[in-house]
Formats: sequence, C-alpha cells, structure tokens
Amino acid sequence: MSDPKCSLPIPPKMPRGIWMLGFVSLLMDISSEMIHSLLPLFMVGTLGASALVVGVIEGLAEATALIVKVFSGALSDYLGRRKGLAVFGYALGALSKPVFALASSTGLVFAARLADRIGKGIRGAPRDALVADIAPPELRGAAFGLRQSLDTVGAFVGPLPAVGLMLLWDNDFRAVFWVAVIPGLLAVAVLVFGVHEPARPAHTARRNPISRANLLRLGSPYWWVVAVGGLFTLARFSEAFLVLRAQQGGMVLALIPLVMVAMNIVYSLSAYPFGRLSDRVSHTRLLAIGLLVLIAADLVLASSAHWTAVLGGVALWGIHLGMTQGLLATMVADTAPADLRGTAFGFFNLTSGVAMLLASVCAGLLWDIVGAAFTFYAGAAFCLLTLLLLAWRKKPA
Repeated sequence: MSDPKCSLPIPPKMPRGIWMLGFVSLLMDISSEMIHSLLPLFMVGTLGASALVVGVIEGLAEATALIVKVFSGALSDYLGRRKGLAVFGYALGALSKPVFALASSTGLVFAARLADRIGKGIRGAPRDALVADIAPPELRGAAFGLRQSLDTVGAFVGPLPAVGLMLLWDNDFRAVFWVAVIPGLLAVAVLVFGVHEPARPAHTARRNPISRANLLRLGSPYWWVVAVGGLFTLARFSEAFLVLRAQQGGMVLALIPLVMVAMNIVYSLSAYPFGRLSDRVSHTRLLAIGLLVLIAADLVLASSAHWTAVLGGVALWGIHLGMTQGLLATMVADTAPADLRGTAFGFFNLTSGVAMLLASVCAGLLWDIVGAAFTFYAGAAFCLLTLLLLAWRKKPA
C-alpha cells in the first residue's frame, strides 16, 4: 500500500524574489524610520513648527507618494517592465536623506520629504505589481504579508539606532540623519543585484493602460476596493501624531521613538500570519475586524497621554496595520487583470493619497483647535463609516 502521506500536496515555496523585495523594503525602512521617528520632534522642537504644519507637511508628502503611484504603475504596465522604475524610486529616496541633515527650515524639510515620497511613489505600484507577478496565485496573500512584514521589521529596527545615537550624541538630530543614508544606499544595491524580473512574453504589444477600453476592464469589484481603501485612509492619518501623543505624556525626548518601535514590532509579527489567513477567509470580514481594532486603538489613544495608554494604543494600531495593509494589496491584485496591475495599484493609491492628505490636515487642525483626543475620535468615526460601507455591500470580496 502506498503511504497516504505521499499523496498530500506539497505547498509551493515562496519565490526568492519575494524575499529579496522584502529585504529591500527592510533596509529602506531602516533608513526612513531613523529619520521619520525623530522628524516631528525635530520640526516642532528645533525648527519651531506647529502641529498643523506637521500635519500639512506629512499629509502633502504622503499624498504625493500615493498620487505618483498612478503614473508609475501605468508606465510599468505600458513598458511591461517593473524593476527599472522600482530602482529609480528607491535611489531617489536614498538620495533625499542628506537633505534632512542639512535642513535649516521647514521648507527644506518639506522639500526633502517630498523628494523622499516621490521616490516612494515611483517605486510603490511597480514593486507591488512585481510581487503579484512573481508570487503564485495561491501564495499571493502570504507574499504581500511577507514583504510587508520584512518592511515593518525595518520600521521597528530603524528607530533603535536613532534612540541610541540620540543618547550617545546628546540629541544631535542632524548626525543621526547622516547615518540614515547608509541603509538607504544598501537597499538600492540589493534591488539591483538580488531581484530578477519575470520575462515579458515576446508577442505582447504595448498598449495605453489608461485608455477608456482598459479602464473599463477594471470592473466594479476593483472600484469597490478603491472606495473602501479611500474611506479607510481617512481614518488613518499620519503616524506622526502618535509620536506627538507620546510627547504629551512627558516621555524623555530620546526615548519617544521607542513608541514607533513597539507599534512596528506588533505590525511585523502580525502581517505575515494575517497575510496567510487572508488566503483562506473572507477578505471583507477580515477587513471589518481590522477596522474594529483601529477603533479600539483610537479610543485608547484619546483616553490618555500616559505612556501606558500610548503604548497600548500604538500596539492596537500595529495589529490593525498587520491585518489590513497586505489584505488591501491582495484585494487590488485579485480584482485587477494581470496586465493592468500596475495601473490598478496606481489608481488605488491615488484615492488613498487624496484621503491621506485630507486626514492629516484635519488631524492637525483638530489637534491645534480642540485637542489631541478629538483627532483620535475623528479617526474612530471614519472607521465606523467604512464599516457601514462594508455592511452595505451584499457580496463579500
């Protein structure tokens, strides 16, 4: 008799390219988070910016990154090649880092932030489409979760040397910003030499991916995902406000970035398991649970600025990110034709970019006018609106 174990299907192996893209994201996030975990404090404490200015700069920067993804995603579909655009975007992000160290005004910080986020915008949609191109369909959720998990490892590792160097160098922001250049350049090198793009079929003709005919191929299931993602983003203003909330609790300046470390540890540990889970369960149901977790995070953060409440709130924030960010990317990939994935990710991120700008500006206004608690209450309210949209849709995604 044959061994019944031999008849069990062998799960496919995660492609090497997905791991390499994950490590590229890890290195770039170390570089970025060494700066971004300190940037709100640098702008407010050293440059004298208000919370509104922080919100406007963060909102415009993040919105720019998401809007640029429309064009880079469509261009990658037209060319049928994704890696070159990703390399250019990562290189631009790495080269923007020295400007933060040289900045003497919020204008220069804004210019550096804009260049950094333009680089993110250029690389984002082609990279996400490349993940979908490389990963087997049955591992797509796990692949997005793995890349996001490694990305987030960088996000929590990055603030650690920032904290250590701030303590060692007596709160010298600029010196820390210079050190952040190194992992950014390493990320570009890993992408150039470690990732090989799948070959494009020789017979494939180039077509305008944003023509009327092609846009009509992005059907109602895709546009519903876009609508949900945009409304969800209104509930997720810039994480700079988590850092400012920690400062209100009286934490030692050099230790405040540890708040983001805590959030990103939770995010990293949860992204891959929830990515694997998304390959097996209803996407709509999992997204709804993620919204409930974000509501809980907002309510905890609104209740108190004490360090215990802040850590609890940011931990819940990290769980919701792990549940939803790879999931939304998987939903976009699943509802878009393969040859339009770059364009699909681009339009999804255009909507999210506009929403991010509005959310961050409104968060800054609420923070300055009526207080920090109302910023988080507003986030919870937009979560409820998103849940209503999910409930309105009869057929789960």
